Amino acid sequence: MNQKELKELIEFLIEKDIAEFELERGDVKVKIKRAGAQTVVHAHAEPHFFAVPPAATPAPDINGAPAAATPAAPAPPAPAAEEGLHVVKSPIVGTFYEAPSPGAPPFVKVGDTVEVGQVLCIVEAMKLLNEIESDVAGEIVKKLATNGQPIEYGQELFVIRPTK
Repeated sequence: MNQKELKELIEFLIEKDIAEFELERGDVKVKIKRAGAQTVVHAHAEPHFFAVPPAATPAPDINGAPAAATPAAPAPPAPAAEEGLHVVKSPIVGTFYEAPSPGAPPFVKVGDTVEVGQVLCIVEAMKLLNEIESDVAGEIVKKLATNGQPIEYGQELFVIRPTK
């Protein structure tokens, strides 16, 4: 894998907002993790390449002094901010599927009552279909992922109101 291919791969991952990627091809292994404004690439069996996207620099004000950085907008409140809601998170990186096969009805939908161990969705990772089960009994309040969407480790998938 040459530097041009790595650059194209990094640009694609940034465009698709993918935070972590790993590729193994023969004796070459590439692992890319994005954290904030920085991208770090580890390539084994080849030289290491590091790519850092340019940081946005505020334009100077009229007097030539650098402008103060604008504070980041506050993060929206988490869906579980409502008292007593439980959030089911993805245990792996992969692709979210709401149904067992294309055209089949989804495992669960908003308003459904679920039991502990009931399958909520499938996350496909490396050609393996991993069933994600509910760890609480209750009512599905919100589905936070869309069918076919790539998801990250720890990404919130469902909000459940536990039964008391």
